[in-house]
Amino acid sequence: MKPLAGMAAIVTGAGGGLGRSHALHLASLGASVLVNDVARSPGARWPADHVAEEITAYGSRAVSDHGDVSDWTAARDMIDACVNAFGRFDILVNNAGILRDRTLARMTEAEWDDVVRVDLKGHAAPSIHAMAHWRKLAKANGTPVQGAIVHTSSMAGIMPNFGQGNYASAKLGIVALSSVLALEGETVGVRSNVLVPSARTQTVLDSMASADELIDEADGTGFDYWDPGNVSPVVGWLASPACRATGQVLHAVGNEVRLIAPPTVVNRFTTSGRWTLEELERQVGPELGTWPDVTKFLAELGEKEPADG
Repeated sequence: MKPLAGMAAIVTGAGGGLGRSHALHLASLGASVLVNDVARSPGARWPADHVAEEITAYGSRAVSDHGDVSDWTAARDMIDACVNAFGRFDILVNNAGILRDRTLARMTEAEWDDVVRVDLKGHAAPSIHAMAHWRKLAKANGTPVQGAIVHTSSMAGIMPNFGQGNYASAKLGIVALSSVLALEGETVGVRSNVLVPSARTQTVLDSMASADELIDEADGTGFDYWDPGNVSPVVGWLASPACRATGQVLHAVGNEVRLIAPPTVVNRFTTSGRWTLEELERQVGPELGTWPDVTKFLAELGEKEPADG
């Protein structure tokens, strides 16, 4: 039996890119999939419809949804649509997101609000309605459910990337959101984890001037290290009832997965009585660290041999 057989999943932002890859992979594992995407070019077909048709062509069950996941009512309706279509709802993959890159000194209010609305609220609204659904189900059945939420963050939320103050704030907020969902979900059987993907997506190519140099095609072995499809099995594992992970942050790229540690105290300083400026400079000043930016981080990835696993 396939690991997700009999389960139903929602994947947001699944009309293309990573979301499409996740939706197809979950379907290959046996899940019925609601494919959500609000995007559509004028006069064109809904990409979500096309992906749903791809899934059904393979013999799996799928429906499409065009709701705005940052809209409170539309997010609730999306979960209702999944239950109505498949008779259940087990997995939520929050993948929808947008970019509005600009340095903070030049950023408009609309550019800030749009990114935080779609990327952060667009994770929160479906997650909150999912938790309400699962809590109600667990209470009615008198037993915990097996619910799973997989969120999509970014290395830009972990380390700085020039011109992405709005995006970075939203993506780090997703990590905090997931940690609270994991804590509150324990009593009803809901797990919540964060995926930080690195892959050759249009979003990466559009947002990083040097991405075309960093992210090459398949190497001589035939393995395409930056193929988005390499990331989706991590989503499948996190969604599986056999997975125990919750409250985790995983960076996935190529054939590597890195567990990202929660914030930790790296040093501790004390003084006699209240701090003075001079004493802070004497003790803390020499110990200050620096974070690499995303471009340097990806460059280092490209220089390393992929792990054998």
